[in-house]
Amino acid sequence: MVIRVCVVGAGPSGMSTLGMFKELHNQGYQCQVTCYEKQETPGGLWNLSWRTGTDSTGESVHCSMYRDLFSNGPKECLEFPEYTFLEHFGKDIPSYPPRAVLYDYLKGYWKRQGVKNEDILFRHVVRNVEYNENTGVFSVSVCNLVTEDTFVEEFDRLIVASGHFSVPNVPEFEGIETFTGRVLHSHDFRNSREFVGQRVVLVGSSYSAEDISLQLYKFGAEKLTISYRTNKMGFPWPDKIKEVELLTRIEGNTCYFKDGTSGEYDAIILCTGYKHSLPFMPKELRLLNDNQFNITNVYRNIQWYGMTEGKKDAGGRLFYLAMQDQEYSFTMFTLQAKWAVSVIKGLLIVPDRELCVKEANRMYKDNENIDDPIKEVDAQTAYVKQIAGDLNYTANTDCSQLFREWLSYKYADILTYRD
Repeated sequence: MVIRVCVVGAGPSGMSTLGMFKELHNQGYQCQVTCYEKQETPGGLWNLSWRTGTDSTGESVHCSMYRDLFSNGPKECLEFPEYTFLEHFGKDIPSYPPRAVLYDYLKGYWKRQGVKNEDILFRHVVRNVEYNENTGVFSVSVCNLVTEDTFVEEFDRLIVASGHFSVPNVPEFEGIETFTGRVLHSHDFRNSREFVGQRVVLVGSSYSAEDISLQLYKFGAEKLTISYRTNKMGFPWPDKIKEVELLTRIEGNTCYFKDGTSGEYDAIILCTGYKHSLPFMPKELRLLNDNQFNITNVYRNIQWYGMTEGKKDAGGRLFYLAMQDQEYSFTMFTLQAKWAVSVIKGLLIVPDRELCVKEANRMYKDNENIDDPIKEVDAQTAYVKQIAGDLNYTANTDCSQLFREWLSYKYADILTYRD
């Protein structure tokens, strides 16, 4: 019995999936794996591109990273237990490396797993997926972006690892069309040097607003105003950075905020997050746009069961990777990949559907209690341990104390926490 498996995306999750199929090649059911990736190299978001909008083939640019980006979390929380930074670089490196260093580390890990470029069909984008409930087969329509040819392949299992940080969530603000400066989403932010001497509003109160405001400050922006919807970040900002309530309207170059303040600005950067965008998936099998720590319709935040109104089951044959909100990243993605591959190969047996649905609903309800940064860390630590437990994975994955220290350093001095 050979199981035909389709993997959508060759970012960190997709590459880890390919690696796990290689690691477990001689165990369980045999699998024939095909991976489609619309970019020309692996890495997903880690492929820095100068382009914004569309790429050379007319596809939307996937990259949301920017020049001079450094890790905003300690590398020790990203490290694969079986492949350390020390092993990769042969020496100790700082805890907050730049993007290029992290990307090099990822490529080293994928090489160690035996994943090669030949394992991936680059410049191939999945356009449409259909699922036949009677046969349990997925028909996947794919476009070769080089030849512009479209073809359909059939698969027995589908793993969606296309990410959810590449399609911007762009809110509307009264009068924004009258703004005399530049408006962009953080997805299209590439270089802080463009904003030297400028007055900038950043709308949002999460990692993008935090990091981009610090970048702009260090590169010489004149004034930075962070506009939040619900809660301010509350860091000890330098004098040039302040937090105000939500932007309400714009007239020319004047921005007005909910707290009654206003000011003149040269640019607005929307750090307003991203949408789960899976246009190739049928609606009844598509994840909801729901960036929470536990997502609905899936068991273990991985295996689709389609419990909510308008959704359908896929008999346990559909998997989504790295689709929830994240404190953990590389290690969690890899464990999720190993979990999905182990289920597909018959090495991990999940409970029956009724129990999977019950557990998925319980975890989704737990989101109500995850309402501060420490609870977010603790909840995802417990989740990662749960996945590791399913797999009998014994390496230490608990980074909760490191995350706590990281948070304390940020609230002590947001400018020097990386030092």
